[in-house]
Amino acid sequence: MKNIVLLLLVTQSVCAQSTKPDNRKEFVIDNFQTETGVTLPKARIIYGTYGQLNQARDNAILLPSHYMATYRGYEWLIGPGKALDTTKYFLVATELFGNGRSSSPSNTAEPFHGPRFPILTIRDNVKAVHQLLTNQLKISHLTAIVGFSMGAQQAFQWAVSYPSFANRIVATSGTAKTYPHGVVRLEGQIAALTADEAFKNGDYTSPPTKGLQAFAVVWTGWLYSQEWWRRELWRARAKPGTTFEQVLENYRTHFIEGADANDLILQMRTWERHDVGATEGFTGNVESALRSIQVPILYMPSATDLYFPLGDAQYEAAFIPGVQLLPIPSLWGHTAGAASNPADATFLNEHIRNFLFDNAPTSR
Repeated sequence: MKNIVLLLLVTQSVCAQSTKPDNRKEFVIDNFQTETGVTLPKARIIYGTYGQLNQARDNAILLPSHYMATYRGYEWLIGPGKALDTTKYFLVATELFGNGRSSSPSNTAEPFHGPRFPILTIRDNVKAVHQLLTNQLKISHLTAIVGFSMGAQQAFQWAVSYPSFANRIVATSGTAKTYPHGVVRLEGQIAALTADEAFKNGDYTSPPTKGLQAFAVVWTGWLYSQEWWRRELWRARAKPGTTFEQVLENYRTHFIEGADANDLILQMRTWERHDVGATEGFTGNVESALRSIQVPILYMPSATDLYFPLGDAQYEAAFIPGVQLLPIPSLWGHTAGAASNPADATFLNEHIRNFLFDNAPTSR
């Protein structure tokens, strides 16, 4: 049971893969100016690539990571027979600031170590990846951007900040703004973590284990649908004889195992502040920002997502020109958008492949 939590949340290896990334890569930006006005002397982005960039440099697809994930988080979508065939596409999978590998509270020196690391926005992440693509990889245009959860947040921000940079956008289990109910959820998870006396306002000398476990239980309650729990669909990946009590204890003690508490909080702060309406020029109006989108979007909310409810996606889709709103008919809650079970993997790969097909590059 130990690895089930990471498989379902971070989707490092939900499906067996025959295609592996070339290797871990790093891009460093000197004196990176954040939206809050803080300048990071060195901002590091970890990323991986799959496939080859063609001669025309027009077959690149960006895969921005989700909460605490690495660049391996989209391998359910990559490979022969899947939506992203690496014989056609060059895939760039990036890691969000705060995941413990890209610049994060846990790996940045003072004066920005731990709780002193600046709060970063989705726009900060998008701006940094734009520099990675244009400066290091010499990519000036993308075939598509495909994002799950916080990756979907980034995909929407790309469509607003750089409206013609990608031909198409795919967003699964994520919205263009974190609405107040989502902020309340995230604040509850932060409160559970920081209530541990060992947290010491972020200057802990050893992991605040009780707080991390409380955070994990609160998070788990939102991860899947209520019916998923009632039907005990966790049994699909559990060993015979596993009890509910064992499942819950596993989530409590092995949830995003090894993650740093300040990193967890930083990415939650990034999540809760996301709002495409706050992009310069839109004066806080999310509807105006959505109306500005110029490229086709395949919008795939999970029908049972408690993080990003279907109603929020339906609200946003009403303002996006050329959107295809296609809910994922799943009981797997938020995780449906990352293919946490075979049926959802088939649904996602089929529809994303079809959406991208008309725009597939032909030159090599």
